[in-house]
Amino acid sequence: MSAPIKLTDLVKRPGIGKAGKAIKVRSNFFEVKALPDINIYHYDVTITPDVPPPVNRRIFDQFVLLNSKSDLADSMPVYDGRKNLFSSKELPFDSRTFEVTLPGEQAPPGKPVKSFRLKVKKAASINLEELHLFLKGRAAMSSNCLTAIMALDVLIHHKPAMLYTTIGRSFFTPEGKMPLPGGLEVWRGYYQSMRPGVGRMLVNIDISSTAFFQSGSLIELVCKVANVREPAGLLRLGNHEWKKVEKFIKGIRVKVTHRSASSRGFKIAKLLDKSAEAVTFTQETDSGPKSTNVAAYFRQAYKTSLRYPKLRCITVGRDMVLPMEVCTVVEGQRYPKKLDERQTAEMITFAALRPHDRENSIKNGLRVLDYGHNEYHKNFGLTVSNESEIVNARVLPAPGISYHPSSRDANFVPRDGAWNLVGKKVLTGASLGYWGVVVFGTERDFSASQAQHFVRELSITCQNTGMQRGTAPLLGEHEPSVLGVASQCVQMAHARQAKVQYLANVCLKINVKLGGTNSTFGANMAPFVSERPTIIFGADVNHPAPGDTLRPSIAAVVASVDSKCAKYATAIRTQEARLETIQDLEGMVIELLRAFHSVTQPARILFYRDGVSEGEFSKVLRDEVGAIRSACKKLNASYAPKITFVVVQKRHHARFFPSQRELADRSGNCQPGTVVDTGIVHPFEFDFYLQSHAGLLGTSRPAHYNVLHDDNQFTADSLQELTYRLCYLYARCTRSVSMVPAAYYAHLVAQRARFHSKGENWSETSPSEGMAEPLSYAPINARLRNVMWFM
Repeated sequence: MSAPIKLTDLVKRPGIGKAGKAIKVRSNFFEVKALPDINIYHYDVTITPDVPPPVNRRIFDQFVLLNSKSDLADSMPVYDGRKNLFSSKELPFDSRTFEVTLPGEQAPPGKPVKSFRLKVKKAASINLEELHLFLKGRAAMSSNCLTAIMALDVLIHHKPAMLYTTIGRSFFTPEGKMPLPGGLEVWRGYYQSMRPGVGRMLVNIDISSTAFFQSGSLIELVCKVANVREPAGLLRLGNHEWKKVEKFIKGIRVKVTHRSASSRGFKIAKLLDKSAEAVTFTQETDSGPKSTNVAAYFRQAYKTSLRYPKLRCITVGRDMVLPMEVCTVVEGQRYPKKLDERQTAEMITFAALRPHDRENSIKNGLRVLDYGHNEYHKNFGLTVSNESEIVNARVLPAPGISYHPSSRDANFVPRDGAWNLVGKKVLTGASLGYWGVVVFGTERDFSASQAQHFVRELSITCQNTGMQRGTAPLLGEHEPSVLGVASQCVQMAHARQAKVQYLANVCLKINVKLGGTNSTFGANMAPFVSERPTIIFGADVNHPAPGDTLRPSIAAVVASVDSKCAKYATAIRTQEARLETIQDLEGMVIELLRAFHSVTQPARILFYRDGVSEGEFSKVLRDEVGAIRSACKKLNASYAPKITFVVVQKRHHARFFPSQRELADRSGNCQPGTVVDTGIVHPFEFDFYLQSHAGLLGTSRPAHYNVLHDDNQFTADSLQELTYRLCYLYARCTRSVSMVPAAYYAHLVAQRARFHSKGENWSETSPSEGMAEPLSYAPINARLRNVMWFM
């Protein structure tokens, strides 16, 4: 008898969950009814000189047009815009280089039209039989399967990418776009991705939104960036404002309006400090060299009198000078930088569609995609359903929650994922001794009487919620100038109103920052934790902004330090920029296990890891689970607790919609506790989707949990129920949250640590290129390390 096939290095699904109320939900997954039953041929593509994907696609389109009746033999190949071509038929060569010239391009005077070399080289032949076996759970994921899925992904993206502005797996249309402040606009797009499901392939379709530069008149764009009403106002700008404008427009593609025959685009190189009247150059004339300026040249050469000859000019290319008024911004250019607060708020408003509206938008996207009439799909033999998948789901019951015994209704079961603090006292109230309030503002912003009212109301609320009056220990003379004093910031607008509900939430944060405990589970709600000493970890890595190569990434790990899963300690490290695996996880785990050891030695470790993509699962499994084991051995050679390692993903596009109105919460979303572990999940690995929170704004996003390692032999029900119940112990609000608190806390810690920099020149923007070393980050004061300072 042959040995069983090893399907995966990760954890196989231990079965399907049964707990909770069985329901059905609609999803944004669409079944692939028919996969290609042919071999798919994979070719590497190299285009020189190197150009961006949109230009690559134009070159490829022209290449297909010129060779469709000869070398391509009506094969209708599809292309990913970079390196990969897939064909339904084998091409009549293994390697060939083609010369391609884009239509409509004009050559500069005295120079030939620019052409490109496109090299096509055969890479592999893909048989989809392995993919079929994988989907049925009879073969492991192989490189052949991965390439097959990539080919299918390129196939569904090819036509939209040729027709629309494409970013990643989404394509965007200007239909229904909305202006944003500061010269931007937000477009709605449609995301699509091929995903393996149980026994079949699925297409995941969703809505996405992205900010673009406002298209049209360059002068209008500059006016909005400079916050002036009309071009005449630009004449009053100082050098500081013009530098801001230059930083914004540098790199934007523009076309000119004074040469109607030209379709060529140019990138803005810089903004000059001279106007069209002040920029002079020597022009060759019949009577010899003659000095002229840009404004005069436009009058003579193009019979155009500039309306704003005193405005600064731009340069494009190497040295071409253009007045801003003859330039229009090319449509569909993504804005790559971080949005400001106002832009972000308006973007969220635009993007936050309620479930019913989001589902209708997805259906509209399906009509735009028009899979049934896609000639490339027909050529390969791919058929996709027009009906979204209805999947089996369950709604898990909420856990019992406990507050201080003196509370009214001290033990209760929350309804609809939320509750309030009326009549309740925190489980363990911290001692609030010496404290003070600092107002960052003027008397006009926040008067002394308003401050006194806020302090009085906050003090009353702290007492009502069960915090203790006490005397804080005085700091000795040996203490450094860094004191380790807990702090809590509040927004001035909320402080002015001093509403009881707001103040109660502030008290929840203050209590845990001082070492108190807000709430815990009711009896018998977490047997995995209560039966044997168990430590719960959460981990995340925060990366610097895109394009920032100097600042490090920040790894944060938190761990519970009590038996109630309510208190967490932190460990923070800086590491190589953009490295996803945690470099010093061993040292961080040792640090946090020692914090827990003050109570007892944990026999079980449950580790929730945020921010890891599927392509990194194997590396994280090898490096990070290994680091945890090594940390335990270093503490004690015989210490070998049972480890369960779970990745938590929020950056995905799976969405669920109630199949009946009575199954929806007040926001129209699925109810908190909705779990899906069939149909649209991995063919055989242990994963599930859990929507653990009540909807507030837009369509709720479930968390996707993937079990990479499991010594504790969880059943589907036991891990799903524990994970969901933990979501009710998030310390700074009276709601269940969208992912398990340990991972949530790690995310907050990593984010907050980036603000704890040394030196006075910190900013959220990228450091200047001249900086030799990245900024360093101040360690957390020892007084605060084992309390929840980050709340």
